[in-house]
Amino acid sequence: MRPTFRTLCFVLWVLGLVPFADGRELLAVGTEFPGIYVLDRSGKPRGLGVDALRVIAGELGHQVRFENYPWARAQKLVEEGRADVLIGPYRTAARELRFQFAEPGFYRDSVVFYARTDSASSWDGTLASLMGKRIAIIHGWSYGERFEAMRGQLDQHITPSVEHAFKLLMAGRADLAATNERDSRPRIEELGIADKVHRLKPDIDTQVGYFALPRGESHRQLRDDIGRTLRQMRADGRLAKLAKPYGVPLP
Repeated sequence: MRPTFRTLCFVLWVLGLVPFADGRELLAVGTEFPGIYVLDRSGKPRGLGVDALRVIAGELGHQVRFENYPWARAQKLVEEGRADVLIGPYRTAARELRFQFAEPGFYRDSVVFYARTDSASSWDGTLASLMGKRIAIIHGWSYGERFEAMRGQLDQHITPSVEHAFKLLMAGRADLAATNERDSRPRIEELGIADKVHRLKPDIDTQVGYFALPRGESHRQLRDDIGRTLRQMRADGRLAKLAKPYGVPLP
C-alpha cells in the first residue's frame, strides 16, 4: 500500500527535513539569568524571556516547554538541534556561526566590572589598566568585541557562575569580576556584600539579548515568525509591559 501524502509529510517532519508543522511543542533552554529566565520556589520558569516566548508561541499556535541547564550545555543543545530556542544570548560573530538569531533582540544589558571597595583596582577602558589584574570570567559568556579582543592578554580565572565570580573576588583570588549589572544585583544582595563591592566605570560594553535557534532551513521559518511577533510586541507596547515587573531594560 502506497503511503499517503500526509503520512509522507509527517515522516519528513519527524526527520527534521521540513519546517515546523502547526501546533508543535517547542523546547526552549536557558540558564538562570535574573529577570530573563529564573525558576521560582516551585521550580516553574519565569522572567521576561519566558513570558515573551510563551506569548509568541501562543500566537504562532505552538506550545513551549522550558528546561534549565548550565549555560554552555544549553548552547550546545541548540547548536546541535536538540532544542529549538536558546533564551537570552548576546549576538557575536562567533555565535553567528553556531546559531541563527531572531531579530530584534528583546532586552539590553550593561556589561561591567566589579571590584572590592577596599582595593585600588581601577579600569579606564584600556587594556593597560587591566594588565596584572586577576579577572573572574563566567564560563560561556561573551563580553563584547572590545573585551574579547583583549582576552588573550589577560589573567583570566574562569568561573561557573556570577555568584562564584563574586566569591572569588571577596576571597581575594580575583581583583575584578567581569559580569553584567542585571545578573549582579541579586547576587550581591544574596551574598550580603553590597557595601563591599562597587561597579567600575566605564562600562565594558552594552549588549542586546536575543532568542537564538539552530542554524539551517528547518528552523528558519520559526526564526522569522518569532522576529515578526517580537516586532509587533515592541510596537504595541506588550513587550515593555512584560519587562516592567522585572526591571529589564529594552533595546
